[in-house]
Amino acid sequence: MKRLFEFPNPVNEVSARLVAGGVVLLTLVILVGGQTWAIGLLAYGFLARVLTGPSLSPLGQLVTRVVTPRLPVAEKLVPGPPKRFAQGIGATLSIGAAIAHFGFGATPFALVLVAFITVAATLESVFAFCLGCQLFALLMRAKVIPPDVCEACNDIRLRQPVPA
Repeated sequence: MKRLFEFPNPVNEVSARLVAGGVVLLTLVILVGGQTWAIGLLAYGFLARVLTGPSLSPLGQLVTRVVTPRLPVAEKLVPGPPKRFAQGIGATLSIGAAIAHFGFGATPFALVLVAFITVAATLESVFAFCLGCQLFALLMRAKVIPPDVCEACNDIRLRQPVPA
């Protein structure tokens, strides 16, 4: 039984890329549309996803329950810990943007943080290039993140789906 505060492992890369696409759209509403109130939604979404995966994230729920199951593509399973790390970076940036904007009125700084999120989410959604995952791998190689945090990241044999 899945607990509420549990991040999925493995993660469906298709869903992860679709969520990233939703993040891109939301950040463009903020940056291009000038709807800075949506910084709060952005921060909530990242915080919800880093804590629970899609469980408490409206965007995560929409993607995993409605959009992905209707797509004619096979799921592609990838290790969860790097994706959670990437969501953590997004949470840090978006919460920082929310504090800057709502707490200090430093909207230009907040928008720079949102722009960073836009770039990273675009790379993930369009090119399947996860900056947070790359940083996670770098930190694992540097032994900052212990090998047991993501065994599948260390052993390529663990990344392959097991036949049913």
